[in-house]
Amino acid sequence: MNPDTPRRHGAETSPLGQAVAYRDTYAPELLFPIARQLKRDELGLHADALPFVGEDLWNAYELSWLDARGKPVVALGEFRVPAASPRLIESKSLKLYLNSFNQQRCASVEEVRATIARDLSAAAGGAVAVVLRPLHEHPARRFGYPEGVCLDALEIDIECYQPCPETLRAEGPEVEETLYSHLLKSNCLVTGQPDWGTLVVRYRGAAIDREGLLRYMVSFRGHNEFHEQCVERVFCDLMARCKPQELAVWARYTRRGGLDINPFRASRAGLRADEAMEVRQ
Repeated sequence: MNPDTPRRHGAETSPLGQAVAYRDTYAPELLFPIARQLKRDELGLHADALPFVGEDLWNAYELSWLDARGKPVVALGEFRVPAASPRLIESKSLKLYLNSFNQQRCASVEEVRATIARDLSAAAGGAVAVVLRPLHEHPARRFGYPEGVCLDALEIDIECYQPCPETLRAEGPEVEETLYSHLLKSNCLVTGQPDWGTLVVRYRGAAIDREGLLRYMVSFRGHNEFHEQCVERVFCDLMARCKPQELAVWARYTRRGGLDINPFRASRAGLRADEAMEVRQ
């Protein structure tokens, strides 16, 4: 490939970065799925032999529809997209899709939940779990910080702002620990708009050099990729460079367009992310 030829990422014709007319009645055709494999090819990943399990947790804060009598219902939405699904869903298209319920009359919360689950599962190519929590039921959200060591106070010089896995190394004694940073910033693959978040690494194995890990986390500052792809890149770089016996990586990205995306990848089933949401969410 000519180095000047843009890489394909699957979102070239998505509504992201384009002016669109909002629909306010049910329109599942607005969902824009993107093949995950296009970017996984860059990491040398094969669909039938992924080195991780996990999911993408989406939280929706701007979700509303009309009940059978025409009165609005507002709710929080939680969508869990399996990492093994062949497609991710482009975020602006999901926002447009959810807004298409605004003037749609629905008989019950369960009807809306089942409809969203069916449509997202079809778009992703895998079973998407959907939970809706109407605000009149007083749903609560838990905020907190990861149960581990924050690296942000380390006094280091940083010069690289594109992913530089060469800063990663693990040479210390075997440990089991969680390290994290609030300094994550990457950029939208299509528009270049900044995406902000907290990145968490939980592992068991030879101790990872903390300064090198923080440099690596910050190096995404000039990098253009979707949230899910960034976390998969971090996971693969850590496995290749540090060779932990167990590894879990997740990010808590701040919301945009009434949605936040929280990808989680782990080396085996049973590893879990902290449930608390990041304070900026």
